[in-house]
Amino acid sequence: MKTVFQKPASFDRKWYIIDAEGKVLGRLASRIAAIARGKNKANFVPHQEMGDFVVVINAEKVKITGRKAQQKMYYKHTGYVGGLKVSNFEKVMERHPTMPLEAALKGMLPKGPMGRKIAKNIKIYAGANHPHSAQNPITLEL
Repeated sequence: MKTVFQKPASFDRKWYIIDAEGKVLGRLASRIAAIARGKNKANFVPHQEMGDFVVVINAEKVKITGRKAQQKMYYKHTGYVGGLKVSNFEKVMERHPTMPLEAALKGMLPKGPMGRKIAKNIKIYAGANHPHSAQNPITLEL
């Protein structure tokens, strides 16, 4: 079986805008990752970066189910001995409202150079304002 390569000129790269207000974190992240990777296209190949650009607004209003607001932990290490910093979802949302969605998306994208390139095509904003109106993004309702 031959490996299929799509020419970059044949990609139809669109801009989508998604409102995260009231959406569940994991379900939203999986849909965004699929669109950014290009899995919603008929000519998808896993070894090429061919996905669309996604602008996410109102990331500070994303919700999670159950008691995860107190129980879900985010870990960060300073690099020093004993430098593990742990904080729950509520504290992280106060300081960095976009970080939980970014972390969820990072876990759902491929690891390595292609995953880092796809992650740059996702723009996440805490509020309703974004600087990408010149790209005429299409509103996508999930």
